[in-house]
Amino acid sequence: MIENSKLDIAQEYFKKAYKLHLEGKIEEAVDYYRMSIDIYPTAEAHTFLGWAYSLQGKFEDAIDECHTAIELDDSYGNPYNDIGAYLIDLGKYDDSVEWFERAINAPRYVFRHLPYYNLGRVYEKKGDWFSAIKFYNDALKINRDYEAAKNAVIRLTTLMN
Repeated sequence: MIENSKLDIAQEYFKKAYKLHLEGKIEEAVDYYRMSIDIYPTAEAHTFLGWAYSLQGKFEDAIDECHTAIELDDSYGNPYNDIGAYLIDLGKYDDSVEWFERAINAPRYVFRHLPYYNLGRVYEKKGDWFSAIKFYNDALKINRDYEAAKNAVIRLTTLMN
Protein backbone atom coordinates (compact mmCIF):
# COMPACT_ATOMS: atom_id res chain seq x y z
CA MET A 1 0.00 0.00 0.00
CA ILE A 2 1.55 3.35 -0.94
CA GLU A 3 1.91 6.08 1.70
CA ASN A 4 -0.81 8.37 0.31
CA SER A 5 -3.45 5.67 0.25
CA LYS A 6 -2.47 4.57 3.79
CA LEU A 7 -2.82 8.16 4.93
CA ASP A 8 -6.20 8.49 3.18
CA ILE A 9 -7.53 5.37 4.90
CA ALA A 10 -6.16 6.48 8.26
CA GLN A 11 -7.81 9.87 7.82
CA GLU A 12 -11.16 8.22 7.10
CA TYR A 13 -10.87 6.20 10.32
CA PHE A 14 -9.89 9.38 12.17
CA LYS A 15 -12.93 11.26 10.81
CA LYS A 16 -15.19 8.38 11.85
CA ALA A 17 -13.58 8.33 15.31
CA TYR A 18 -14.05 12.07 15.72
CA LYS A 19 -17.71 11.87 14.70
CA LEU A 20 -18.32 9.06 17.20
CA HIS A 21 -16.39 11.01 19.82
CA LEU A 22 -18.63 14.06 19.39
CA GLU A 23 -21.69 11.82 19.60
CA GLY A 24 -20.47 10.59 23.00
CA LYS A 25 -19.68 7.09 21.71
CA ILE A 26 -16.25 7.12 23.31
CA GLU A 27 -15.49 3.40 23.31
CA GLU A 28 -16.25 3.15 19.60
CA ALA A 29 -14.25 6.30 18.94
CA VAL A 30 -11.26 4.77 20.74
CA ASP A 31 -11.43 1.76 18.42
CA TYR A 32 -11.43 3.96 15.31
CA TYR A 33 -8.62 6.18 16.60
CA ARG A 34 -6.57 3.03 17.19
CA MET A 35 -7.35 1.76 13.67
CA SER A 36 -6.22 5.09 12.25
CA ILE A 37 -3.00 4.94 14.27
CA ASP A 38 -2.33 1.34 13.25
CA ILE A 39 -2.45 2.34 9.58
CA TYR A 40 -0.70 5.71 9.74
CA PRO A 41 0.19 7.23 13.13
CA THR A 42 -0.23 11.00 13.41
CA ALA A 43 0.12 13.47 16.23
CA GLU A 44 -3.54 14.37 15.82
CA ALA A 45 -4.79 10.79 16.14
CA HIS A 46 -2.71 10.16 19.26
CA THR A 47 -3.84 13.46 20.81
CA PHE A 48 -7.52 12.77 20.14
CA LEU A 49 -7.17 9.20 21.41
CA GLY A 50 -5.74 10.74 24.57
CA TRP A 51 -8.74 13.05 24.79
CA ALA A 52 -11.06 10.03 24.52
CA TYR A 53 -9.11 8.25 27.26
CA SER A 54 -9.42 11.33 29.48
CA LEU A 55 -13.21 11.18 29.12
CA GLN A 56 -12.98 7.64 30.44
CA GLY A 57 -10.95 8.86 33.43
CA LYS A 58 -7.78 7.22 32.07
CA PHE A 59 -5.58 10.28 32.54
CA GLU A 60 -2.24 8.45 32.59
CA ASP A 61 -3.10 6.74 29.29
CA ALA A 62 -4.21 10.11 27.90
CA ILE A 63 -0.88 11.67 28.91
CA ASP A 64 1.02 8.79 27.31
CA GLU A 65 -0.83 9.34 24.02
CA CYS A 66 0.05 13.04 24.12
CA HIS A 67 3.71 12.22 24.68
CA THR A 68 3.59 9.98 21.62
CA ALA A 69 1.95 12.80 19.65
CA ILE A 70 4.77 15.16 20.66
CA GLU A 71 7.35 12.59 19.53
CA LEU A 72 5.64 12.51 16.13
CA ASP A 73 5.28 16.29 15.78
CA ASP A 74 6.68 18.56 18.46
CA SER A 75 5.29 21.65 16.69
CA TYR A 76 1.66 20.58 17.30
CA GLY A 77 0.30 22.52 20.29
CA ASN A 78 -2.74 20.46 21.27
CA PRO A 79 -0.94 17.66 23.15
CA TYR A 80 0.99 20.15 25.31
CA ASN A 81 -2.23 21.87 26.38
CA ASP A 82 -3.97 18.54 26.88
CA ILE A 83 -1.20 17.17 29.14
CA GLY A 84 -1.54 20.31 31.25
CA ALA A 85 -5.31 19.91 31.44
CA TYR A 86 -4.99 16.26 32.50
CA LEU A 87 -2.49 17.23 35.17
CA ILE A 88 -5.04 19.73 36.50
CA ASP A 89 -7.57 16.89 36.64
CA LEU A 90 -5.00 14.89 38.63
CA GLY A 91 -4.48 17.81 41.03
CA LYS A 92 -0.91 18.43 39.82
CA TYR A 93 -1.27 22.15 39.30
CA ASP A 94 2.39 23.14 39.48
CA ASP A 95 3.36 20.38 37.02
CA SER A 96 0.79 21.60 34.53
CA VAL A 97 2.21 25.12 34.11
CA GLU A 98 5.19 24.16 31.92
CA TRP A 99 2.88 22.26 29.54
CA PHE A 100 0.65 25.29 29.04
CA GLU A 101 3.72 27.43 28.41
CA ARG A 102 4.86 24.93 25.78
CA ALA A 103 1.42 25.05 24.16
CA ILE A 104 1.56 28.85 24.04
CA ASN A 105 4.89 28.65 22.21
CA ALA A 106 4.00 25.79 19.86
CA PRO A 107 4.27 26.86 16.20
CA ARG A 108 1.24 24.86 15.05
CA TYR A 109 -1.69 25.57 17.33
CA VAL A 110 -5.09 26.94 16.36
CA PHE A 111 -6.69 27.27 19.79
CA ARG A 112 -3.96 29.40 21.38
CA HIS A 113 -6.44 30.91 23.88
CA LEU A 114 -6.87 27.57 25.65
CA PRO A 115 -3.50 27.38 27.44
CA TYR A 116 -4.02 30.92 28.74
CA TYR A 117 -7.46 29.93 30.00
CA ASN A 118 -6.02 26.79 31.58
CA LEU A 119 -3.29 28.81 33.30
CA GLY A 120 -6.12 30.88 34.71
CA ARG A 121 -7.69 27.69 36.04
CA VAL A 122 -4.39 26.71 37.69
CA TYR A 123 -3.98 30.04 39.45
CA GLU A 124 -7.62 30.11 40.46
CA LYS A 125 -7.28 26.68 42.07
CA LYS A 126 -4.13 27.87 43.84
CA GLY A 127 -6.02 30.87 45.22
CA ASP A 128 -4.09 33.49 43.21
CA TRP A 129 -7.14 35.18 41.74
CA PHE A 130 -5.31 38.21 40.37
CA SER A 131 -3.05 35.99 38.24
CA ALA A 132 -6.04 33.89 37.26
CA ILE A 133 -7.93 36.94 36.01
CA LYS A 134 -4.84 38.07 34.08
CA PHE A 135 -4.65 34.73 32.24
CA TYR A 136 -8.39 34.63 31.62
CA ASN A 137 -8.11 38.11 30.11
CA ASP A 138 -5.12 36.96 28.02
CA ALA A 139 -7.36 34.20 26.63
CA LEU A 140 -10.00 36.82 25.81
CA LYS A 141 -7.44 38.97 23.97
CA ILE A 142 -6.96 36.03 21.59
CA ASN A 143 -10.59 34.92 21.43
CA ARG A 144 -12.93 37.62 22.70
CA ASP A 145 -15.93 35.30 22.31
CA TYR A 146 -14.58 32.55 24.59
CA GLU A 147 -17.47 32.21 27.06
CA ALA A 148 -15.62 30.12 29.65
CA ALA A 149 -13.00 32.86 30.09
CA LYS A 150 -15.66 35.60 30.17
CA ASN A 151 -17.57 33.71 32.85
CA ALA A 152 -14.41 33.08 34.87
CA VAL A 153 -13.49 36.79 34.88
CA ILE A 154 -17.01 37.73 35.96
CA ARG A 155 -17.11 35.02 38.64
CA LEU A 156 -13.76 35.96 40.19
CA THR A 157 -14.36 39.70 39.94
CA THR A 158 -17.69 39.24 41.70
CA LEU A 159 -16.10 37.12 44.43
CA MET A 160 -13.38 39.74 44.98
CA ASN A 161 -15.89 42.58 45.51
